[in-house]
Amino acid sequence: MAPRAFITGLSGPAITADERAFLRATAPWGLILFRRNVQTPEQVQALIAEFREIAGRATAPVLIDQEGGRVQRLGPPHWPAYPSGAAYGRLYDRDPDAGIAAAKLGGRLIAADLAALGITVDCLPVADLPVPGSDAVIGDRAYGETPVKVAALAGAAAAGLGEGGVLPVLKHLPGHGRATADSHLRLPVVATDRATLESTDFAAFRPLRGLAMGMTAHVVFTSLDRELPATTSATIISQVIRGFIGFDGLLMSDDLSMGALSGTLAERTRAALAAGCDMALHCNGEFAEMQAVASAAPELAGDAARRADAALAARRAPRPLDAAAARLAFTQMMDGAVRAGTVAS
Repeated sequence: MAPRAFITGLSGPAITADERAFLRATAPWGLILFRRNVQTPEQVQALIAEFREIAGRATAPVLIDQEGGRVQRLGPPHWPAYPSGAAYGRLYDRDPDAGIAAAKLGGRLIAADLAALGITVDCLPVADLPVPGSDAVIGDRAYGETPVKVAALAGAAAAGLGEGGVLPVLKHLPGHGRATADSHLRLPVVATDRATLESTDFAAFRPLRGLAMGMTAHVVFTSLDRELPATTSATIISQVIRGFIGFDGLLMSDDLSMGALSGTLAERTRAALAAGCDMALHCNGEFAEMQAVASAAPELAGDAARRADAALAARRAPRPLDAAAARLAFTQMMDGAVRAGTVAS
């Protein structure tokens, strides 16, 4: 059975009988993990192995949000804690080369953690540019406030993930940093003119347009589309994400269960795919919602299938890594920045 154009979550640390039947019947392209799905390394490995066995695809992608800072689904005691994006940004302000090296090594170490579990996709890097007065949902997840700085650090983190055999996901296209609301809760509306957006928010993504995967923002940009958020706006996806930014990778929606969107889950799925998303993402593990998303997601075909295949083909075997030496070097980089007063401890 050909995979269908959605990525699903699960309810807990083991696949239930109902979920097993659901996965067999609906063939999602991939699986995304959250903290509710994570207990120990052995448990995560078993969960992933069972998902791939059910899917019948050894390369079926398994995703996670492992940014560092406030957003990391894996953490102590089994996995290290990582700095927020802003920590690398403050190091970059003192020494750009050091900031870039640290962001890349941080990405490489995260990849080592993920690859050991069988996780092949990380929803990182964040290329959003927060501005004064914007909602804190992005906040210190961002690398900085200028396109050049953000693109440099985001590109370094993506390169580190890639060297560790993990595919990065560029988010949140075409920019969430200016939003004055948390899209998990309600729909943000940005009234900034297009010229300003192109020179700031959108510009941060352009140097990263060659990444294999990206995620949309549930944000309305009234200078482009007065009603629809980027996720369901054909205008924004075609003119900005595919056009001005030039991104031709696999484009997935942000989580369709978020409060920013309206309509049933089936309606949200159809709207995102009709607008130009290649993949519908549903995260919360609520079984009725999972069924609704699956009911509206077609088999992968056409450009969506091409981009999905290209994304998986972009993944490379991990390069050799002396993990102990790399972790020591990373700790010294970040601790040195703290002592210099450039990174908050």
